[in-house]
Amino acid sequence: MLTVTHQTKEWEGRFGKKYTNRNAYSLKRLDDLYRKNCGIARSEFNRLFLGRLSRDIKILEIGSNVGNQLLLLQKMGFKNLCGIEINRYAIEFSKKRTSGIDIIRGSAFDIPFKNGYFDLVFTSGVLIHIHPGHINDVLREIHRCAKRYIWGYEFYADKYSEKVYRGHRSLFWRANFAKLYLSLFDDLVLVKQKLTKYFKGDNIDAMFLLKKVGR
Repeated sequence: MLTVTHQTKEWEGRFGKKYTNRNAYSLKRLDDLYRKNCGIARSEFNRLFLGRLSRDIKILEIGSNVGNQLLLLQKMGFKNLCGIEINRYAIEFSKKRTSGIDIIRGSAFDIPFKNGYFDLVFTSGVLIHIHPGHINDVLREIHRCAKRYIWGYEFYADKYSEKVYRGHRSLFWRANFAKLYLSLFDDLVLVKQKLTKYFKGDNIDAMFLLKKVGR
């Protein structure tokens, strides 16, 4: 039984299905969108942060949706890739466009794997959709399953701030998520963080890599 919140209800339903259909980009199109928004391709971001890691490590994405981020990692040569996703439609959609990647139904609140099962656990535009009152529960689950690294790519703000998302409230927040992890867990250190401002509007992206001390 998956944990149910207002946000999970929206993402499990038609709202989540519409998101999946909007984001079914080719990898080239995805890179082009990142370049258009902030001047650097997503695949280049990934190389900057993960380029030196062994391609044999086990990686889990929380909220894998159409599978684009996992496909980019697979293209980089990473072999042991897994994703969990709450929306059934997105899971079936992603399975049709991926090969050699395990994508199963699961929630960030209840990750269906044992402690430290993955070398690296990551989110990409997922923490921003977790209510601030629940965010620590999700961060604890991610930390629990990550043996060595936690990687994130999320909208950034110095202070927690809500933003209307496609006409909806209580679905989108910006924050300093790397700082939230570091304040919650004393065994994490920040390896790297890069803030990138969009060419238009006030959005700032943050990519960060955290490592468990002694791992």
